[in-house]
Amino acid sequence: VQLVESGGGLVQPGGSLRLSCAASGFTFSSHAMSWYRQAPGKERELVASISRTGGTTNYADSVKGRFTISRDNAKNTVYLQMNSLKPEDTAVYYCVSPRGWGQGTQVTVSS
Repeated sequence: VQLVESGGGLVQPGGSLRLSCAASGFTFSSHAMSWYRQAPGKERELVASISRTGGTTNYADSVKGRFTISRDNAKNTVYLQMNSLKPEDTAVYYCVSPRGWGQGTQVTVSS
């Protein structure tokens, strides 16, 4: 199982980023997928999740209306579109499947 995140970086408050997670080694379309994040000194928290077909999504209250999770089963990829970013969104973001975790990608929101 391999989950490879990309798309993190430094962005100013109010900016946008799109994270991608390329999955391999398992039947991607058979599994729900999630994004978690962990800020310095804080516990990991669930940011968003998406069902196998993409028909059902769930979000943490802190990101509702700003973040959108989606997936492309033909490409074995899950995305996290992050808009109106805030400094408190700064964290390492992890792509998660029931089969394992990615290595994480750093998102830093700062002016």
